[in-house]
Formats: sequence, C-alpha cells, structure tokens
Amino acid sequence: MASEVKTTELTLHNGANGKAETQVFNSEADTYGSDTKTENFESNDGPVGAREIDNSNEKETIESNDGPVSVVEEPRRPLRSSGSLEKYKQKDLTPEIGTEFPSANLVEWINASNADELLRDLAIMISERGVVFFRSQSNLTNDLQKDLIHKLGVLTSKPVDSTLHIHPILNSERELGGSDPEVSTISSAQLKKYHSKSRFQKHKTQTGKLNWHSDIPYEPVPANYTLLRLTQLPETGGDTLWASGYEIYDRISPPYQKFLESLTAKFAPPGFNEFAKQAGFDLYDKPRGSPANVGSVIEAVHPVVRTNPVTGWKSVFPIGHHIDRINDVSEEESKALLEWFLRLLVENHDLQVRFKWEGENDVAIWDNRSFFHTATFDYEGYGERFGYRTVGIGEKPFYDPKSTSKSEALAARVGKGEVDV
Repeated sequence: MASEVKTTELTLHNGANGKAETQVFNSEADTYGSDTKTENFESNDGPVGAREIDNSNEKETIESNDGPVSVVEEPRRPLRSSGSLEKYKQKDLTPEIGTEFPSANLVEWINASNADELLRDLAIMISERGVVFFRSQSNLTNDLQKDLIHKLGVLTSKPVDSTLHIHPILNSERELGGSDPEVSTISSAQLKKYHSKSRFQKHKTQTGKLNWHSDIPYEPVPANYTLLRLTQLPETGGDTLWASGYEIYDRISPPYQKFLESLTAKFAPPGFNEFAKQAGFDLYDKPRGSPANVGSVIEAVHPVVRTNPVTGWKSVFPIGHHIDRINDVSEEESKALLEWFLRLLVENHDLQVRFKWEGENDVAIWDNRSFFHTATFDYEGYGERFGYRTVGIGEKPFYDPKSTSKSEALAARVGKGEVDV
C-alpha cells in the first residue's frame, strides 16, 4: 500500500454560480474538483505544399464587455483528404465520433516518402472524426510525439508562431513532471501526491459531468491537437471518453443557433494561482506555445460558436469547467446556458465514444477545437496509470458566418455523390 501523502484542497469562489466550493487540481482533467497563417492546397496527385496567406482581413465584429472576438470576412476553404489513409485497416468506433487504426504504425507514417500527405490526411480525419486511436506504438518517442503534433498543425495551416503548449502548472518544473516542458506527464502517482485522493475513493460518485473539458481553452490561443500515449496501465479501469461539439451544435434549433452565434464567453482556469501559491511554486508565465499565451493572469474571451478551420464546421465551444461565464447575459442566463450545453453532452451518449486502453503505448489524438473529453477515475487498487501528453497550439478561435454545420456539410457531399465521412 502506498504511504500517506500530503494533498492540497482549496476553497474558491466560482464566478459562474457565485458559490464557494472546495476544488482540487486534477492533472489529466486539467482542473480543480502573427496575422500570417499557411494554407495547404492540392493537385490531382495530392497536397503540393503550403502557401502563406495574410489574414489581416479578419474583422473584429463581435463585441462584448470583455473585448472583441474574431469573425472572418472571407470564408476559409475546408481541407479535404487525398485518400492516402484508405489502404490502412481502420474502423469507426461509432457513427459520429472515433476511428481506430488497429495495426498502423505512426513512426512509419512519419518517416514515409509521402509523410506530409499521410499526416495531413490524418489531421483532417482527426478534425472530422474527433479522435483517432492507434495501438502499441512502442517506437513512438517523446520527441517524435512532439514532432507529430506540431506537424499536424503545420500541415493544416496553423499560424507560424504557434508551437507546443507548456502547461502553467503541469510541467517539467514539478516533481514527477518529466524533463521536457512541452510534454506533460499524466501520472496517477502525481495526482495522489499533489492532489486530493477523493477521486479514487471506493464510494460511487453521483455525477462525473464536471470533468468534461477541452484542453487549455483558457489561453488566448488555445489547443488544436492533443496526443496522449499511456505507457503504464492499471489492470482494469481508467477509460477515456470523448464527445462531439459538432453534434451538440446540430441538436440545437436554428433560431437558438443564431442567438448563440452572437455570443462570446470568458474562459479561465479555476484556482491555478491559488493552487500554485499553496503548493509553493509560481505559474509558468513565459510564452506557452504562442506569444499571446504569456503572463500569470490566465484568461481569454472566445466565441460561443466556433468554426473549425480544418473542416469549416460549427461547434459549441464553452463546455466544461474552464468557462467563467457567457458574456453580455445575466448571471442566471449564463449559468442556464452552460448547464444546458453540458446536459446536451451528457444526455446524448450517441455523440460520445469510450476508449479502453488495452496495452502499453496505445495512443489517442484528438481535436480540442470541436471535441471534449474526460477521464474515468475508477482504478484505485488496480495499479498505476502513467503516460505522456503533448498539446499543440492552434489559432485564435473565430466564428465564420459562412461556415456550416456538420450535418449541412455532409448533406451537401451526399448531394454531390461524394463518399460520406
């Protein structure tokens, strides 16, 4: 049995509901309790390369009391797959979300002569399907993992000054945090050392909905893709779930969709500064993957409905525990909207996928711009859980009025006689 360790609990004021509550930081759930971009283009033989485009024509048109959020004047052309992945064995885990390559080797793709084509198509698949899984990637190192996540963004036109995220708390300066600031360790031992054991207690919780989130939405320039590779697994338990923000948007009536498209939300991580102070260290305040992600005051304003630049599809974005409030509505209305978004996610299991980690070096890669995830803390007494997470930085979130919902886009493809995703 592990020796008793010191844990840290905080009593914080929750700006969304005005109630004081005790919260603890969870390393995996990430919670307590340049205007120039590149655009890829294609020939009949697949992607040719990338060209730089000037996005200085972006117009700040959505205003809130907390500042403007980008709305693009010109629509961005969605990226389409060249079909290079079709020869590899794959299976969709549900109709809406999640695809697995049971026998593919990511390192072989990285080193292939057509690597750019393969990885670009992989990025497009991740953005369309939400999350893609690979088994037993034993030759994928941390450095290759970093290169892969960065390349997925580069090949899908992320800003040239966006790199990899350095977590303000969960980084190499912490004990058990590893040696690379751009690779976070996901460690049950670290979780028990620094944080409350309450997530691992045997009694059943009445709700796990508050653990749903996307990675680092509180940064001014948040995440695009995340890769998680687990190298140590408990005997059973520890599954991860993902859910589709595209589908949440699609299940809202058109008048309400229009209303939500006019709103912005304030994002902020609850309790980071308080936790760091009580634990005796400072937040990482240097650039965290983008020149805009800097300082110890960590918060951002983003659109409620966000356009994914890879697919051109709309998604509801403010879901999870990193949202302070919806701007320009009353506190009661903000709370009701945030609870409604979360309820749409929790009560519709057909927009979710659950992944069982079966062996060492299983890998999941997902798109944080349009999808949400949560861990399952049910493995106390069944062994430790450890892995490596790399988070890429994308673009400043924007809403494109000319973008479409996923259902509209797929209906248009069917109408043209194209193969469905």
